Amino acid sequence: MTIEFNYNKKQVLRALRYHFFSKKDVRILLLVVNGFALASALLFYFKTVTPLAFLISSFLWITLMLSFWWILPLKIYRSSNTFREHLVISFRSDDMLITHSGGEKLWPYSSFRLMKETPDFFYLYVDERSFFLIPQDVFEVVEDSKSLRELLRKKIITS
Repeated sequence: MTIEFNYNKKQVLRALRYHFFSKKDVRILLLVVNGFALASALLFYFKTVTPLAFLISSFLWITLMLSFWWILPLKIYRSSNTFREHLVISFRSDDMLITHSGGEKLWPYSSFRLMKETPDFFYLYVDERSFFLIPQDVFEVVEDSKSLRELLRKKIITS
């Protein structure tokens, strides 16, 4: 099976956000900071802390949310040429061949340690931080998407 596509910027940014928010340490950090912000708001309401303390905690919360929601995904999108390339991927029995204007890369399925699926993408993880995205909307026929899903599930560990 062979697919051709260009990445959609909005979908890629959403995929990167999903990646960040799916990490356990990021979720814990967000819970702690949200709890801290809520506690500071309550303490400010009961006049236990000064307005400056409340303002600083609010700034911390806003900065963290902007970082994970906009700054990090945009930075990664802009720094990766892959998201701006026209890609052709040929899925074969033991590997996939990725072709773009800069050349081609042969990736055996054994080099991926995990596969996740969302309604927009297949995430093929090389390690904890590195992954390759395959958009699901490039499949014209639903059976092609299903057959790729089955191939990836056979060859790569799924979560």
